[in-house]
Amino acid sequence: MHAIGIIPARYASTRLPGKPLVDLGGKSMIQRVVEQARLSSLSRVVVATDDERILEHVHGFGGEAVLTDPDHPSGTDRVFDAYQQLGVTADCIINIQGDEPFIHPAQINALVALFEGEKAPQLATLVKPVLSEDELFSPHLPKVVLDSQGYAMYFSRHPLPYQRQYESVQWLAHHRYLRHIGLYAYRPDVLAAITKLPPSSLEQAESLEQLRWLENGFRILTAETELETIGIDTPEDVERARKLLKMTA
Repeated sequence: MHAIGIIPARYASTRLPGKPLVDLGGKSMIQRVVEQARLSSLSRVVVATDDERILEHVHGFGGEAVLTDPDHPSGTDRVFDAYQQLGVTADCIINIQGDEPFIHPAQINALVALFEGEKAPQLATLVKPVLSEDELFSPHLPKVVLDSQGYAMYFSRHPLPYQRQYESVQWLAHHRYLRHIGLYAYRPDVLAAITKLPPSSLEQAESLEQLRWLENGFRILTAETELETIGIDTPEDVERARKLLKMTA
């Protein structure tokens, strides 16, 4: 089983410029992501970046990185660019978010395991049970509806399903909601195919790229995790991460 992890890392960020290089307890964010990914079953971990500063930094701490086209519209496109540059053949490619310094190796392994059977899925991602109303109604935490086989039917920033017989404060008591964790796995041929798709109407409505894949007939298998991850999007997130690192040191 040959699984490659690719971490897209852009320098530009509206809310946090230079985000991959932000210091978190003496190490950059991108270094922490790489180190966590290396603890998993992945055979190789590569950073895909659009910036020479990030490239040099990753090489400086002994990581592997490639320089990709700065005009890629999404992390998926950047991952495919990097994979092509590597010139290798993998059974699956894992897209690891470059702003998740606390990613758990077990979460990566859960996706890799889905590709070890006789018939590998086209795509895979992680889901996690929703535990609070804040999670359920936050538009920043996409929710997902699954079919009976664990394949995603739809992703939304709104809680689905809408339970018309109950007040919204009762929804969690009467239905098991799942939120999406943005870790993706692809078969190489499927990754090549989805990067050729134009933006879809559902994707544009929800601002969720995975809806483009569903709308075009691709199937996304899910694995469930109970583990929490912490994404870094704002200066406030950086401070929370630094406090957490001090508590766990």
